[in-house]
Amino acid sequence: MTEIIYGIHPVREALATRGHRFQEIWISRRRHSVAVREILTEARALGIKVRSPDRQRLDARAGTSGHQGILAFLSPYSFADVESILAAALDETPALILVLDGIQDPQNLGGLIRTAYVCGAHGVVVPKDRASPLTAAVDKASAGALEHTDVARVTNLKRTLERFKKEGIWVVGLAMEADNFIYELDLCQPTALVIGGEASGIRPLVRRTCDLLAAIPQQGQLDSLNAATAGAMALYEAMRQRLRAAPRK
Repeated sequence: MTEIIYGIHPVREALATRGHRFQEIWISRRRHSVAVREILTEARALGIKVRSPDRQRLDARAGTSGHQGILAFLSPYSFADVESILAAALDETPALILVLDGIQDPQNLGGLIRTAYVCGAHGVVVPKDRASPLTAAVDKASAGALEHTDVARVTNLKRTLERFKKEGIWVVGLAMEADNFIYELDLCQPTALVIGGEASGIRPLVRRTCDLLAAIPQQGQLDSLNAATAGAMALYEAMRQRLRAAPRK
């Protein structure tokens, strides 16, 4: 199935990192910005077909009017192999892997991929079922980070976590009822952070596989934080601890 991405930044990032997968680009006749001209120049250099359909057709193919006047059609996204993520994580210790158990909102998934990238995670693992696919909305929400992040899709999340544990990676799940706060843990050691779905959190079987559960401190009357927000706070705490522990250059 052809992958469609939209938005100036996602298309530009994808063109720079996987231009060989581009089939064609659609650009609105009204788009004349410097960024769009740069995309056009690069596309022509790579021999990518460029078309200029009307706005109505752009809206229809994107499924939204928020495409910024540019769409790209690519051959299907190639998921990374979980073993390659594990190898990279073990080679560049301490490992940091983000595991998403049932994130179904494309905006949350894209935001978490973006945060994982900027916090130095070695990759993201998602389940094959009960999770958002890597759509154009996910790519746009990631602000281009999807093009730089290895994402592996697995059929059995529990088995994958057990594989991580055998390699000495500590599996920490986020749960609001946990006894420990995330900042009380030593996240400088090899860690896989598990974030649950928006509605029900981490599934029981996956939860029992975690070495430890940790909570994000919060006040007020809301039940819990948004999944993307909670994941971002945990990832930034891991990065903060690691930067603090790293020797100054």
